[in-house]
Amino acid sequence: MSIRDKAYIVGIYEHPTRMATDKSLMQLHAEVAQGALEDAGLTKNDIDGYFCAAGDTPGLGPISAADYLGLKLRHMDSTDTGGSSYLLQVGHAAEAIALGKCSIALITLAGRPRAEGMATGTAPRAPGVPMPETPFELPYAPATANMYAMAAMRHMHQYGTTSEQLAWVKVAASEHAQHNPHAMLQNVVTVEEVVSSPMIADPLHRLDCCVISDGGGAIIIAKPEIAKSLKRPLVKILGAGEAPKHQMGGKVDLTYSGAVWSGPAAFAEAGVTPADIKYASIYDSFTITVVMQIEDLGFCEKGQGGKFVSDGNLISGVGKLPFNTDGGGLCNNHPSNRGGLTKVLEAVRQLRGEAHPKVQVKNCDLAVAHGTGGSLGTRHAAATVILERG
Repeated sequence: MSIRDKAYIVGIYEHPTRMATDKSLMQLHAEVAQGALEDAGLTKNDIDGYFCAAGDTPGLGPISAADYLGLKLRHMDSTDTGGSSYLLQVGHAAEAIALGKCSIALITLAGRPRAEGMATGTAPRAPGVPMPETPFELPYAPATANMYAMAAMRHMHQYGTTSEQLAWVKVAASEHAQHNPHAMLQNVVTVEEVVSSPMIADPLHRLDCCVISDGGGAIIIAKPEIAKSLKRPLVKILGAGEAPKHQMGGKVDLTYSGAVWSGPAAFAEAGVTPADIKYASIYDSFTITVVMQIEDLGFCEKGQGGKFVSDGNLISGVGKLPFNTDGGGLCNNHPSNRGGLTKVLEAVRQLRGEAHPKVQVKNCDLAVAHGTGGSLGTRHAAATVILERG
């Protein structure tokens, strides 16, 4: 069964906080849920499906959340694939709605890593529950930044990608973030400023890395007849794809991501091609993440991502592939170190015509939101969603 035309996004909300010292984790989940409900014109009693990720939902995941939020559910899902979880769950929610398991689904994300002083990305973190790879990899002190730096270094070696090309991703994000009053980094930067910022993990500089923020967001998805009865612009889910990429028994190639599988699946189900896309929300934990995913999603040939993102090609109103017009994870926010949900939010704003006027893409009727969860250098999951203005 295809999910094409079977579900619509009817409500979204992004928490304005970037530092939640005065809020609990579950309070953040509740506030983003309430914001999305108000955006959709619904109440919590209308929700009969709930989706979250175990990594950012306290207690027993959806059970604890449903109790706190006062939800009466017919369907719930706590699939956790890191930062890509919420993109993956857009597809899962659409599947559940298409199968009649629920009619109106809520997805929430919340986190407080900044308030808790987490050394995200630069310090090794042992998982709470030991993973199969833990005894083999943890002794080498892997940190997130190092794992992405390995992928960047290999991409540079194999394809001639340069630090200056990677820097253009940050430049584009900053050009957009200056128009977002909630963005953590609102100053426009230059290529020179990016490459001269302190080295974090060679070849990635500080400005090649995303921000650390608190906050969160929520999405509400409904079956077509309900969506069409609400007084909100329609955003249709056309297709979705998901795929893991891991160590593959030692046959590791660091130059590509799981998008090589999730992207084609989503485009095929949607019945469109990358050339049809007017706007792209691309997971930007690091600048190299964007370059690799743009290649893997089919916007350019493999190895040409560095050239593709250069000279402002990702800047709205300037380039041919406007991306992350809210400033993305590189400048706006990266709640709970999981940026996938925010990618869907900005794609919906673009399709509704609700992005900031300075970055709103003209005639934006088709968008892609894509994310990774985990690490490009070791193992991760990719999720792709194709959305259309209703």
